Amino acid sequence: MPAIYLFILLLMSQNSFSLFQFDADTDLSSWQIVNDGVMGGRSKGRLTLSDDGHGVFEGFVSLENNGGFTMIQHRFAPVDVSDYNAVVIRVKGDGKPYQIRLKSTPSQYYNYSCKTKTTGEWETIQIPFEEFKPQFRGMPLNKSVYPGEQLGEVAILIGNKKAEEFRIEIDAITLR
Repeated sequence: MPAIYLFILLLMSQNSFSLFQFDADTDLSSWQIVNDGVMGGRSKGRLTLSDDGHGVFEGFVSLENNGGFTMIQHRFAPVDVSDYNAVVIRVKGDGKPYQIRLKSTPSQYYNYSCKTKTTGEWETIQIPFEEFKPQFRGMPLNKSVYPGEQLGEVAILIGNKKAEEFRIEIDAITLR
């Protein structure tokens, strides 16, 4: 490979921003669990660390009492993300679909969501900002897609309209 291509690849790989990197010493206190119990449901999710230092989001989704979801969310002071155009997540899922959610600020009442399916193997999933659609409580909103100007929250939700156990390991969440 010519040197110029290697240089371009190096520049591209350096143009990333780490939102969260899990390791054996990770403090999980900045993550919150939101179960459907806030609406009367009975789903239960938890976030722990694996022996290898990966975040493990696991539990079960119940449809009882109008339930049907569980989510982990990481809130932080909004950061400028205008130099990036995609969310990149390194995960090992269970073959089930998950929603990746973004908010420009932690206090924003709606989120931008994109559904992605995991394969059951370690994979790097890259989702362009323009694939994140606005919604509130799962209902689409008549607003523009995620603008990619600032970011103050990232979340992972499972809610596939069926009762099921789930498990997804997370290595890192970055922007590119």
